[in-house]
Amino acid sequence: MRNTADRLRAIVERAGRALRETSEEAASRPALAGGWSRKQVIGHLIDSASNNHQRWVRAALAGSLVWPDYDQDGCVRIQAFQDAPWPLLVGTWEALNRLLVHVLAHLPAEAGAAPCRIGDHEPVPLEELARHYVAHMLHHLDQIGA
Repeated sequence: MRNTADRLRAIVERAGRALRETSEEAASRPALAGGWSRKQVIGHLIDSASNNHQRWVRAALAGSLVWPDYDQDGCVRIQAFQDAPWPLLVGTWEALNRLLVHVLAHLPAEAGAAPCRIGDHEPVPLEELARHYVAHMLHHLDQIGA
């Protein structure tokens, strides 16, 4: 999982610079079809980082994981990311992802095979779950030009 950690580190460094250069006003405007702003997208990615931190650690400890599905619209709405200061969101996103880089780099090699079931989806190995996390983040960062 070291390669995934290295890839995540590079993405966070690159995107972090771009996000810090985004103004509060630009971050608050709708950026996606359907109306999510950059603030809401980064809030969603904060949720994703938080969820994945717990998933990875618990899967490594227990040898497997069963985790509930994720209500992205509900979570973005209830946490009011749109009303949060942009620097708070960017700083939180960066800090959580730097922690994830550290965690991934230090998980035992055998943990990568731990089966992880999210909601009603088929189980996937922890290593694949980590790669999916990075791809998911890249998808959303690309959407908002970061």
